[in-house]
Amino acid sequence: MQGANFSAVTEFILIGFSAFPHLQLMFFLLFMLMYLFTLLGNLLIMATVWRERSLHTPMYLFLCALSISEVLYTFAIIPRMLADLLSTHRSIPFKACASQMFFSFTFGFTHSFLLTVMGYDRYVAICHPLRYNTLMSPRGCARLVAWSWAGGSVMGLVVATVVFQLTFCGSNVIRHFFCHVPPLMKLACGNVSTVAMGVGLVCITALLGCCLLILLSYTFIVAAILRIPSAEGRHKAFSTCASHLTVVVVHYGFASVIYLKPKGPQSLEGDTLMGITYTVLTPFLSPIIFSLRNKELKEAVKKTFLSKLFLHSS
Repeated sequence: MQGANFSAVTEFILIGFSAFPHLQLMFFLLFMLMYLFTLLGNLLIMATVWRERSLHTPMYLFLCALSISEVLYTFAIIPRMLADLLSTHRSIPFKACASQMFFSFTFGFTHSFLLTVMGYDRYVAICHPLRYNTLMSPRGCARLVAWSWAGGSVMGLVVATVVFQLTFCGSNVIRHFFCHVPPLMKLACGNVSTVAMGVGLVCITALLGCCLLILLSYTFIVAAILRIPSAEGRHKAFSTCASHLTVVVVHYGFASVIYLKPKGPQSLEGDTLMGITYTVLTPFLSPIIFSLRNKELKEAVKKTFLSKLFLHSS
């Protein structure tokens, strides 16, 4: 990231919410509340798993790692977005823009890889219960988490390096509220269609690969559940997957809208509202889904925190 880039463009201007001048204060309050709830929800999950010994299992280790990646992902984007909503000077230095892209892609893809690992965990638990402790040993789980973080870091480094090796010599106005690839590609000099296609192909391949592995896991899971003779047993087995499956549907549903949408002219309003779905809404929904759809976690939260809260208040 050296050379001509810095001499040509030293900062970018983010204008994502300028299309809604009269709604910016309302957006600030709404997104700040959603962001605080996202932080609180994920911190509550991590604290509950840490304090409750019955939750010291692979599934909840992965859930903690997922919460950490989500906190860091939102931290890379939302605080600056909130500051820009209250500011008239929405500039971001060149290096800060590159860093934001690196961290947002790193934590975003780490999230996808961890969801894939969690799908594998559910597959082993339901399809190979007798081998679960062997296949999902503490060391094996730590390796899966480490590989997820390493994979996310590689994706972030590749995308940010490729994009910011381009020369930006014209306009420095980014039609978005954070440093995202498509609006930055439009500011690069020369023909960048090959670079854009390459970055898009890498991202889509990684996401589709994760999605296909999760679908494969659930194909075997559903087949195994259908072989359980009792309705109660089938319900119990499926309930352990419900929260993960719901988050997967939400995560990949919004991701598919972003990466697989047909190419065409996009308005600033459309790009901005589309970006909100995967930067604010999905992280906001994730801890809610895990807390409400996971009976074991919900009971642990009540036992660990709510009971003590009521005890102190009385």
